[in-house]
Amino acid sequence: MRDFLTVDRVANQIRLRRSTYTGTFLLVEGSSDKTFYKRFVDQLVCELIETSGKQRAIEILKILEQSNFQGILAIVDADFDRFETLLYTSYNLLRTDSHDLETMLINSPAFNKVLAEFGSEEKIAQFNRDVRLVLVENGMSIGYLLWISKCDGLNLTFDGITFSKFIDEQTLQINELKLIQEIKNKSQAFSLNEKNLQERLKSQKSNNHDPWQICCGHDLVEILSFGLRKALGSNKAADVEPNNLERSLRLAYEEIYFRQTQLYLDIRTWESNNQPFRVLRNDIIIPNL
Repeated sequence: MRDFLTVDRVANQIRLRRSTYTGTFLLVEGSSDKTFYKRFVDQLVCELIETSGKQRAIEILKILEQSNFQGILAIVDADFDRFETLLYTSYNLLRTDSHDLETMLINSPAFNKVLAEFGSEEKIAQFNRDVRLVLVENGMSIGYLLWISKCDGLNLTFDGITFSKFIDEQTLQINELKLIQEIKNKSQAFSLNEKNLQERLKSQKSNNHDPWQICCGHDLVEILSFGLRKALGSNKAADVEPNNLERSLRLAYEEIYFRQTQLYLDIRTWESNNQPFRVLRNDIIIPNL
């Protein structure tokens, strides 16, 4: 009940703000999202509101829509939404092109710049594989397990897992049984049958879903961080800490990359359907495709 009241209170604050502000209210999940979108938003006509989570952003949007509030838009991570029956859809609810904001960053030229900055040219050449592809191939194992946990109601814990316990420091390949054991221990799910879960994972992977919809960006950054210490570079762990790498990816992400996303086009479509409300700066224009 407390969460509902908190969400309701945020919605009321937005309603009160409308009496003195005629622009758009843009709901985003967290502080890193706010930092990212702030670069592209015209802050004179659009106010960013951090909601502390995807579900909270959607709940605030729902409350305001029920009272026919105009000029409200939410942008959230897609997560596994494109594979599931959505509980709530709205023209005022947009999703990232891929699983989350971090996968959008990694699946852009920003990744190449960060890899060149922190990686060793010699070690990357010796690695002799497309680094982005290796991250995605291995990140899928974790992504699928997260999805399985969600679908089967296993409530497994993925936050804080130790990647060194299941990843090869030279090849960056994940040992799936060791991964399952680490998640099982972290979740204290000691009755979980490891072999059954491994078979379930194998079955899911055979479905050939788009890896960019399955992989979680934070996991890909964790694998990259691990690789930049030995296989791809010679960095100290503190220098390639995942939060630092994500910040570097955001800084390396240029406006031209954003203009080429479906999310950018979706925002422009929302603007044209919700005049006079605007979100993006006018100097960020649709590219000639």
